[in-house]
Amino acid sequence: MSFFQVIELHTSRPDDVEALVSEWRKASSGRRTAVRGTFTSDRDRPGVYVQIVEFPSYEDAQANSGLPETARFAEQLGALCDGPPRFSNLDVRSVEEM
Repeated sequence: MSFFQVIELHTSRPDDVEALVSEWRKASSGRRTAVRGTFTSDRDRPGVYVQIVEFPSYEDAQANSGLPETARFAEQLGALCDGPPRFSNLDVRSVEEM
């Protein structure tokens, strides 16, 4: 089953975060194991954004985290945030089509 990592961040620079994600995608092309990323904004909490990243498995997520491009991304992301990002690591138990 898939594995999801959810990253909640507080920032006044969401456009810069999206640009950084785009740079990371280019830099890690052919090496990253993430299969889908969704960047969202919280309607109820201005300045709060959530990045949802899907991987085929936890092991693939760990391999992705070990990439030098991902380490650089994480460091640069931290500089764009108004506090430390909060990570949730989620094993998918089931998926239902609605």
